[in-house]
Amino acid sequence: MDFDLTKEQEMIRKEVRKFAEKEILPVAIELDDKEAFSNDLTKKMGEIGLFGMFVSEAYEGQGMDYISYIIGVEEIARVDGSQAATVAAGNSLGIGPIYYFGSEEQKKKYLPKLCTGEWLWGFGLTEPTAGSDAGGSKTTAVKDGDDWVLNGSKVFITNASCDLSLGVTVQAITGVRDNGKPQYTCFLLENGTPGFKSVPMHGKMMWRASNTSELYFDDVRIPNENVLGNVGDGFHQMLQTLDGGRLSIGAMGLGGAQGAYDMALKYANEREQFGQPISKFQAIAFMLADCAMEIECARNLLYKSCWLRNNKRPFEKEAAMAKLYCSETMGRVADKAVQIHGGHGLMKENHVERFYRDQKLLDIGEGTSEIQRLVISRYIGC
Repeated sequence: MDFDLTKEQEMIRKEVRKFAEKEILPVAIELDDKEAFSNDLTKKMGEIGLFGMFVSEAYEGQGMDYISYIIGVEEIARVDGSQAATVAAGNSLGIGPIYYFGSEEQKKKYLPKLCTGEWLWGFGLTEPTAGSDAGGSKTTAVKDGDDWVLNGSKVFITNASCDLSLGVTVQAITGVRDNGKPQYTCFLLENGTPGFKSVPMHGKMMWRASNTSELYFDDVRIPNENVLGNVGDGFHQMLQTLDGGRLSIGAMGLGGAQGAYDMALKYANEREQFGQPISKFQAIAFMLADCAMEIECARNLLYKSCWLRNNKRPFEKEAAMAKLYCSETMGRVADKAVQIHGGHGLMKENHVERFYRDQKLLDIGEGTSEIQRLVISRYIGC
């Protein structure tokens, strides 16, 4: 087995880390405090190639492997979960479905705009009554001549209502299957379409500088050419998209854990009590040792999952494991990081406080920890 990264992957880590520390870190606390989505940072992340990393160069993508993409997300998350969320959702949930399931015309129309970071695309799955139960959707689309008429709503949709939002992929019920279960189809819906309204959500505990939206569809007419793939393929498309998205969430957990650990280690070596750095006390040293061990385990599990995907081997079980373990690792590391910082870790002027809050979404988004355990248990034969 070869655990070495390629020179290109090492370069991506170095350059993205340099960018994150120079461009994002100085403004992260302010953006979080103001709940301000940054068009400027998003466009800069596009300029350094963080959108469309796994997309073919034929559509203005970077043509890289999935590990390279995951490293990019990881390094942004090491500094700020909000900006990492913009990148992760922009790629796995926004670009991914169009790239993997779209027609040639749809790819040529949308991907070049999305791969530059000039525009963003959302992923409309979650509804007020359909979260973990993705099959509980109530949004409908009815065929009417050459169009489909869409009605319903979505909630907690990333990148769908900011100035850079170009549109969203929407899953809707389009009929009933022979077994009596709903038939789902995905549609590409552009912002500005009559009857479609996207509304930013505020008051979030975490990812406060990312764009989260509520979507409303009131007799929205969508041309048949905007069906993604084939009618009836929507549920399969969404599940496959979530498999890849779990790797992105895993990368956010891994990067966030690394960032919190780095801050805790630095603080422990600088903070003195009883005449010596607190890192010299066994209680603190053991906390940091546990963090280092868990981060190493998380990185190996996540990178193996990406390696399986790169090599076109089944990776769904490992993706669920990686999402679960990396997410919960960040929770444990962020908790220890705040504990090591003591009272200073509770203040908003300290980045570690933000990491502590940002982690919680990882236990919930793109399949809760409980759902990941359910997925894993089915793969192992329970």
